[in-house]
Amino acid sequence: MTDSKVVLITGASSGIGQATALRLASQGHHVVLGARRTDRLAALAERIRDAGGSADPHHLDVTDQQSVTTFVDTAVARHGRIDVLVNNAGVGPLSRLDALLTDEWNHTIDVNIRGLLHGIAAALPHFQRRGAGHFVTIASVGAHEVMPTGAVYCATKYAAWAITEGLRLEVNPSIRVTTISPGIVESEIADATTDPATREAIRAFRKTPISADAIAAAISYAISQPSDVDVNEIVIRPTTQR
Repeated sequence: MTDSKVVLITGASSGIGQATALRLASQGHHVVLGARRTDRLAALAERIRDAGGSADPHHLDVTDQQSVTTFVDTAVARHGRIDVLVNNAGVGPLSRLDALLTDEWNHTIDVNIRGLLHGIAAALPHFQRRGAGHFVTIASVGAHEVMPTGAVYCATKYAAWAITEGLRLEVNPSIRVTTISPGIVESEIADATTDPATREAIRAFRKTPISADAIAAAISYAISQPSDVDVNEIVIRPTTQR
């Protein structure tokens, strides 16, 4: 039987976040679900409870530091501790730089970088007081390579990788830190692209995704290791993706 952990998941209303909540709850962990789409969170929490699991849904906007702090502090107050924070919330509208979609650039930076930092700032003091905890960052293969139309997105995912690696180097070894970089995964990310030409190209590129549960399985593996084992980085993608 898995030792039950209190696991906070941002961006839990769909995709990797939802799959992670379902898998971890089925393994006996208590999952705290955060996202803006509270109707989806409520349905997900009910699904988990109906299957015998344990879940709390909470409205969360990772671009708002106070919202993230409240999300974390409420979980600590309710459960006495938090064990894992999965910083999963992310957006990925793609476009060429000469399309000048500056509002989309700024939103991507706000969610993918500032949202990650807000999560770290909210959870780190709790982990430090306990002398234990685990940060999991969902980055991307875009943290390791750049493609046309992906300059801003890849930059934010490289930043997510760099911030998380810096965190790993700075914190006490009692706090574990993992970066998971997915390749093409079933998700709504293509729907966020508003540039028409790019949207069609991305749909073609994403024709052979792996399931979001494949990423959830990697998260489960990382957090299930003994306390003296720190899984620092996993890159996971379809066999057809090069």
